[in-house]
Amino acid sequence: MKTVDSINFAGKRALIRVDFNVPLNDAFEVTDETRIKAAIPTLKKILKDGGSIVLMSHLGRPKEGPTNKYSLKHIVKNVSKLLGADVQFTEDCIGADAFSRSAALKPGQVLLLENLRFYKEEENGNEEFAQKLSKHGDVYVNDAFGTAHRAHASTAVIAKFFNADSKCFGFVMAGEVASIDKVLNKAEKPFTAIIGGAKVSDKILIIEQLMNKANNILIGGGMAFTFVKAMGGNIGKSLCEDDRLDTAKALLEKAKKMGVNIYIPTDSVIADNFANDAAVKHSKINEIPDGWMGLDAGPETVKMNNEVIKNSKTILWNGPMGVFEMSNFENGTKQAANAIVEATKNGAFSLIGGGDSVAAINKYNLADKVSYVSTGGGALLEYIEQGSLPGVRAIEG
Repeated sequence: MKTVDSINFAGKRALIRVDFNVPLNDAFEVTDETRIKAAIPTLKKILKDGGSIVLMSHLGRPKEGPTNKYSLKHIVKNVSKLLGADVQFTEDCIGADAFSRSAALKPGQVLLLENLRFYKEEENGNEEFAQKLSKHGDVYVNDAFGTAHRAHASTAVIAKFFNADSKCFGFVMAGEVASIDKVLNKAEKPFTAIIGGAKVSDKILIIEQLMNKANNILIGGGMAFTFVKAMGGNIGKSLCEDDRLDTAKALLEKAKKMGVNIYIPTDSVIADNFANDAAVKHSKINEIPDGWMGLDAGPETVKMNNEVIKNSKTILWNGPMGVFEMSNFENGTKQAANAIVEATKNGAFSLIGGGDSVAAINKYNLADKVSYVSTGGGALLEYIEQGSLPGVRAIEG
């Protein structure tokens, strides 16, 4: 895998696709700098070599061209502070000012281009747009794993305008690709995948792919109730995709034939309303009374899950075990997180991926106690489904 470590950037302009799609509040202040912080080691390596940097990113989903709400100018001070260097900004990405400023960069200088998605050509994967962007650098670096599953101009098309010696991965991309490869292709057994979240339909392809790799698949969150109903259980008014009952049943049968253990929750913390102050009680998962809904894993399920997790050597976690945003329904998710930490301490490799799993690990301040926390939920899932990504193939050829 070719990374920024394999190139000396002295006297070179590095054109870097970063993922600075960060949340802003109503005052246009950055509320979470995680994605910017992730890119800093790549940027510092290039500056230390004596290179200059042109940064390009998207922010949000602008529909009608340039809008103040989605301008990357709002993040300049954050990037400057975290990098410890002044970051210049240009109010376009392919305008005359952008090209004159990128051409004039001296070693150690950094320029941030305006939001790529102000041009529809970015998301359309337009080749002419990609070629214009390519003129900003001597070397192309992709460090935006969160968008590597999109065949956009700046992530997949642009690489063709750089020769093999002048394109590489940044440290974020390299870390992501290496971690996923370790889980999917070099997993030490037993390998346990923990798949949670609301909908079975979102995770069908993931579960099918993981059946070829994992020994155990733990099902949690709202999607579990579709499986329970498919097996003839009563789930009250719990979340359920009735049009996926046959799919759930087929997945269970397929797993049985393949010798993969699928663990469905056996009990649930139930409530009479979707609210933290709702009436709460405990129920077997297939005997939930009418008018009640399951919102978290019950104690039996937590015990079962913990045992499987702690005996695993490789762990992939995608999706919470319950409505962890509410304190009365967070126990299943919190316990799973703690079990993963314990397994990691005992030598397991643990990869946390998917927005809600990452949010949970961060909520419980456990991110530094697992092996790897993925920055790109959608990209991670697509990597598992497809075996690669457009942004990865663009560099690797």
